[in-house]
Amino acid sequence: MIRLEVRPETSRFWSIGSPVLALLLTVLIGVVLFTALGKDPVRALQVFFWEPVKSGYAIGELAVKATPLLLIALGLAVCFRSNVWNIGAEGQFIVGAIVAGGVALLAGKDTGRWIVVAILLAGVVGGMAWASVTAALRDRFNANEILVSLMLVYVAEQLLYYLVVGPWKDPGGYNFPQTRSFEAVTQIPRLFTGSRVSIGLLLALAGAAALWVFLFRTRAGFAQQVGGLAPAAARYAGFSSRRALWLALLVSGGAAGLAGALEVAGPIGQLTPYVPAGYGFAAIIVAFVGRLHPVGMVLSAILMSVFYIGGELAQSRLGLPKSLTGVFQGLLLFTLLACDTLIAYRVRFGRAA
Repeated sequence: MIRLEVRPETSRFWSIGSPVLALLLTVLIGVVLFTALGKDPVRALQVFFWEPVKSGYAIGELAVKATPLLLIALGLAVCFRSNVWNIGAEGQFIVGAIVAGGVALLAGKDTGRWIVVAILLAGVVGGMAWASVTAALRDRFNANEILVSLMLVYVAEQLLYYLVVGPWKDPGGYNFPQTRSFEAVTQIPRLFTGSRVSIGLLLALAGAAALWVFLFRTRAGFAQQVGGLAPAAARYAGFSSRRALWLALLVSGGAAGLAGALEVAGPIGQLTPYVPAGYGFAAIIVAFVGRLHPVGMVLSAILMSVFYIGGELAQSRLGLPKSLTGVFQGLLLFTLLACDTLIAYRVRFGRAA
């Protein structure tokens, strides 16, 4: 009989090192997977892990992918540390993109650069508004936030599709389901000439620094974490669980909405049905691989971006399926969960009584 026994004390070293071990295990499983698909595993690993970081341009593209992942993960970390399970960041990302896109469509030839600020603020407001639906249903009717936030993702997708095939459809777009391209004045400012890296990267890094200060240097951040770890102790200390719920979901929704605004007014430049890229779901893995710590999430966002770009390169150069990116994301999450289980428990073998 195999049973799990709680360890009297968890290893501090392995609590930090388990994400690294999980990555190594993911790579080893990937080697087996590539071999089973009839591909040279050395070449496949080179394409998947080396090509995305081998040049300055490649690193810039990595930063473009990492920016929305990091922003969404930072907001989710506030939720998860507060024991609020927001699984619908993808929907908040989409609605943020829709509202930001609506503001961008108002721009004309004479519009000033101030419109960029309005677009970003609109994205934040849209994401917060969508997250507030989950917060209100949880607060008023004690609805399960996991189910509510997840189901709202599909509502957001249908809303986006309705707009791009209906009221906002580009009349000169050859009947494609998309809006017209946004004016150049709405483009998010870029950091470097010839690169797609925008000021969104600076906003994401500033958000990571702000989250560190909030969590570890403010009373409000302490209250959020106590409410997540020990709700009874939080109530005894006078911390409001209702305030913690609303704060967590509004921050998370605002961060996801900002990511959506940066995406549509940055690399995409218009609204299409393909705005949902799965960032909201991938950011959950980013948050947990990064141990819900701002520094860890910066590193895990980079790693997840490698998976995205490596998967695209493996598809185009090796003929591997597009789903390979999701496979590697899932493998990383499951190996991390396995490692974390062995950190908290030891395996015992014995005969059944």
